[in-house]
Amino acid sequence: MGRMTQVAAYDEFAEAYTAENETSLMNAYYERPATLALAGDVTGRRILDAGCGSGPLFATLRERGAAVTGIDQSAGMLEHARRRLGAGADLRVADLADPLPFADAAFDDVVASLVLHYLRDWQPTLAEIRRVLKPGGRLIASVNHPFMVNLTHRQAGPRPDYFESYTWTDEFEMHGETARMTFWNRPLHAMTDAFTAAGFRISVISEPHPVPEARELFPDDFDLLDTFPSFLFFALEAG
Repeated sequence: MGRMTQVAAYDEFAEAYTAENETSLMNAYYERPATLALAGDVTGRRILDAGCGSGPLFATLRERGAAVTGIDQSAGMLEHARRRLGAGADLRVADLADPLPFADAAFDDVVASLVLHYLRDWQPTLAEIRRVLKPGGRLIASVNHPFMVNLTHRQAGPRPDYFESYTWTDEFEMHGETARMTFWNRPLHAMTDAFTAAGFRISVISEPHPVPEARELFPDDFDLLDTFPSFLFFALEAG
């Protein structure tokens, strides 16, 4: 699936994705709490939500006192974000594979929640993120965990080489709709090498658990997620 095709796909299933993201174990009780925990106290901070989707992370960061700007490549997803966040929210259509429409050192933090794994080449994107961050600013990023992806593919066959970057497409059922999404998997060392080459210092590599209250809400799925990571989280500082 090419990038333009993937944009169209997100436009098409924006409503189903928004509903799924709102309450799902993976997003509402695992990825989003972990990202917010890494962000910590954001009062007064200027934050770019890169790949903001329908805006759930944007909303919480704003509630916690941050001044937030959101970008996404999908106009359909941003329509849902505007409904959630109001007409005054700073939301813009932009592709992370392209130069960002912001001045140098415009942000204290950039949050890239489950978005970098859509990109084949991280170098230009990380260079742009570094450019729009203030010195000492933070990039907080989450991606598919490379161990989980490789193990899943090894079990399904054929056995991919963990040490090579490769692309894969998967189907997800979301509120009665089937969504096809294409990702790039890369080994952990390739991720950390890309961050340091772009001028970031790695502050935290996190493999969190889902929040404990999810056990009662998702009894059939909680134990697997609680004992093997699905996502990998980074907190990085711009040098």
